[in-house]
Amino acid sequence: MKKQTIIVLLILVLAAFAVYYFYFRKKEESRAVSFVTGKAEYGYIGLSVTATGTVQPVDTVTVGAQVSGVVQNVYADFNDVVKAGQLLAKVDPSIIDQQTDQAKATLANAQSNLAYQQNNFDRQNQLYTLGAISKADYQLALNQFNSAKASEANATAQLNLAQRNLYYTNIYSPINGVVLNRNVSAGQTIASSFSAPTLFVIARDLTKMQVRADVDEADIGGVRSGQQVTFTVDAFPNDVFHGSVNQILLRPAVSANVVTYTTLIDVDNKELKLKPGMTASINIYTQEDSNALLIPARAINFKPDTSGLKKYIIERAVEKFQNVSNGDSSNHIRKNNTTAQTDRQRENVKRSFVWMLKGDTLIERKILTGMDDDVNVDVVKGLSAGDEVITSMVTGEVKADNSDNTQRSPFMPQMRRRTPSNNKNAAGQQQAGQKKQ
Repeated sequence: MKKQTIIVLLILVLAAFAVYYFYFRKKEESRAVSFVTGKAEYGYIGLSVTATGTVQPVDTVTVGAQVSGVVQNVYADFNDVVKAGQLLAKVDPSIIDQQTDQAKATLANAQSNLAYQQNNFDRQNQLYTLGAISKADYQLALNQFNSAKASEANATAQLNLAQRNLYYTNIYSPINGVVLNRNVSAGQTIASSFSAPTLFVIARDLTKMQVRADVDEADIGGVRSGQQVTFTVDAFPNDVFHGSVNQILLRPAVSANVVTYTTLIDVDNKELKLKPGMTASINIYTQEDSNALLIPARAINFKPDTSGLKKYIIERAVEKFQNVSNGDSSNHIRKNNTTAQTDRQRENVKRSFVWMLKGDTLIERKILTGMDDDVNVDVVKGLSAGDEVITSMVTGEVKADNSDNTQRSPFMPQMRRRTPSNNKNAAGQQQAGQKKQ
């Protein structure tokens, strides 16, 4: 009986040991920790502000009429390419022809009277010199002669005015360009008594366009002349157009308590894809660096869970940095940056922490960071190219993929990366940054 009891107890002990081994031990092994890492690499990063705007010609001229009358002929239509001095339309000149003839007759009469008064004054002047007439008769002849000269000058001016109005019955193009709008037809009566009616609108050169962007007052502080701009239009959703900031108009626009500033952007339109009036979705790149040392933005936010890292040695950061704004020439303020770019980098430098794995040791590293586009972070100091930083921690049987496959949202602006002058192998396309929220 005792032997059977011992055997039963032994079986129970072995069963308990098996349960412990196959359940608790395996469960503990299933909680094994692995890390996802990202490598520090040189690349492009940029910050941008978004806006909407309207595509417009750089220069447009409104062609009006200075005389009233019936439009006799129209020689230009929509989209016609016209030259400076080309005849666009003609107003019926019959009434102004009659006014011109009338002015000529008035001038002839004034000239005849002037000749008579000239001869009369010469006679009266001789008689007055001899003392044959009174001074009153002399002054009367002189007054009539001066009045005749004034009448002749007035008639000449009226004739010049009539001839000028006759010239204005022909409507000529003032510039080389393209007719954007035609507001007149043959047979239409135009009246220019108070203001010149608009007959045509002509754009000077459609191969050079301008986008008028409405930039919010919260973003306008970072916008400056010369900054790179990309935008899209609904007509060509797969095409990205490029331009540069030309000017910021100081006059604000207020709509629904929202203050915006009109920003003029110059755009090359050699392919003539852009049409006047198109709505543009715009990204203005306020900061750019084509040769920045980048790490995934998730590495900055990573914090290890010490409760699950008992087998790892944790080494906290002890390195201290000088204040970059006070002259610390870090190992990573790129030499190819302009002075203005470097100054803006220094203003935006922040202290951050990342974690690195070396064997069974987790090392916290203090770094200085610059631009952050929510996908990548520019490392100003503290890391070198090729260093791997931890972006996340996984437990269980999930295998960690050490390549950080951060994907950019399709709604974030895209930009072609430009080749740095000192690194031709870095050519290609990279996704650009978006304004940090």
